Amino acid sequence: MSRIGKKPVAVPKGVTATINGQTVSVKGPKGELSFDFTDHVVVELKDGGVQVAPRDDSKPARSAWGMSRTMISNLMKGVTDGFSKKLEINGVGYRAAVQGTNLQLALGYSHDVVYPIPAGITIVTPRPVEIIISGIDKQKVGQVAAEIREYRGPEPYKGKGVKYSTETIFRKEGKKK
Repeated sequence: MSRIGKKPVAVPKGVTATINGQTVSVKGPKGELSFDFTDHVVVELKDGGVQVAPRDDSKPARSAWGMSRTMISNLMKGVTDGFSKKLEINGVGYRAAVQGTNLQLALGYSHDVVYPIPAGITIVTPRPVEIIISGIDKQKVGQVAAEIREYRGPEPYKGKGVKYSTETIFRKEGKKK
């Protein structure tokens, strides 16, 4: 029994949810999102919420049950509040700046790294060493953050590089004489 899957997803005020075949569409103040669920689960609107149930007692159905409910919950949160990730840059001369539709990163290479900002994502740099990525799609926000972090991941000796604000870098001791 999925403890997460059993709970219905409440539809917040100002949000409309519709189920059309194998697709759940959610429209809210920040935008519109949809999710295609598998044949293993049954999704229906009940009592002002979205209820997810497995179609049978098979392993794939039970696996998709909780995941489908969480995806629908993420749609609801995305169109009402949105998602954001915060990145920090450590290192001498390392900085970031938004220029038009591109993110300009100086990460110690011989050239600046130019990252084109995808549609539906907002990137803000309140300080040159801080990047805030926000949007309504949780997967897309996380993917953009991971791609930016990948340009220069944090290294364990000095901690230089791009890291998530919640991430702790395990520091190693350098060479000894």
